[in-house]
Formats: sequence, C-alpha cells, structure tokens
Amino acid sequence: MKMAFILFDGITFLDFAGFYDVIYRLGQFAPGEGLEWDICGVAEEVTDELGLTVKIGTVLPDLSQYDLVFLPGGMGTRRLRTDESFLSWLRGAANVPYKVSVCTGSLLLGAAGFLEGRSATTHPAAYDLLAPYCGSVVKSRIVQDGSIITGGGVSASIDLGLHVMSLLAGEEAMLSVKKQIDYPYVMQGIVQQQ
Repeated sequence: MKMAFILFDGITFLDFAGFYDVIYRLGQFAPGEGLEWDICGVAEEVTDELGLTVKIGTVLPDLSQYDLVFLPGGMGTRRLRTDESFLSWLRGAANVPYKVSVCTGSLLLGAAGFLEGRSATTHPAAYDLLAPYCGSVVKSRIVQDGSIITGGGVSASIDLGLHVMSLLAGEEAMLSVKKQIDYPYVMQGIVQQQ
C-alpha cells in the first residue's frame, strides 16, 4: 500500500500528526506489509497555522499512483478551495481507492468534486462551508461514504486513523495500536454509508 499525505501552508498540524502517528503503524501488520508513504505538497516547505515549518518530501507527485490520499484541515483550506492549480493536481486522485480527510480537509475534497452526492463531515464550525460541496453534511465525528472517509474537528484525526486502521488491518490490529499509543477512549460517532 502506498499513501500520500498532502500538506500545505496554513494546515493545522495536529490534523496531520494524529492520523499519521496512527496509520504509519499499519506496517506492523500483514495487510500493511510493504507500506510506503510520501509527504506531498506543491512546494518544498510548508508552514502551519502556528509557524511550524515542515519539509515536503515529494513535490507535486502524480496522485494516481497512490492507494490512499489524506488531506488535513486548517485555515489554509479556505484559500486552496478556490486555487484551480491545486485542485487540478488534487483531481489526479480521482481513481485512488481511499480518499481521507480530517477537519476542513473535506472542503478540499469537495472543491475537487469528490463529494458530489455523498455524505461528509468536517469541523463543526465549517459545516456551512462544506454544505455546497456534498449531498449531505453529517454532524458526526467520522463519516464513511464508500471509499471516501471524512473526519470532524482536530482531535478526530486520531479516531480517523484508528477507523482506517480497522478497515485495512482489522479490529485486532486497531486495538493493538490503541494500546501502543495509550489511547483509552472509545471511538464514537462513526457513520458508514455505502
């Protein structure tokens, strides 16, 4: 499995780090054998909302080569949802088996056209911004509509990673990862639609 983590100026870094810290552990289990990932973006560096600068490993790759594309949120999504160059690049993920976002990353999935007629969620403060892009906004922590999985606000990134872990490697693997990261909470608010 090969994953693309898409970072951009103005991300909320915990959106990325929560999901990443969980999902990279997929490599410990048989379904994740040979797991690869790239930290992707449109430039060699990005700066989050608080001024943290991060190096990008792969600039503007062909997104069609991945099995999963992940988009975090942050105030930078407000600008990118109208950036046709960025959206055109993102549309290269049209046939990627899993498209995953947390927080306002769903605005980018929506602006790229991936949420048309689908159910999705985002940060509760951005439900109104998401509405024009999807069939229905579900006010829940995680919404899976087929192979598109969206998560709510910032802390939902950990639950989202655990949910995707259970999909890809099973419940036992997910519970093992919960123990590794000392995560005592029960995931709730998961809505699955086909």
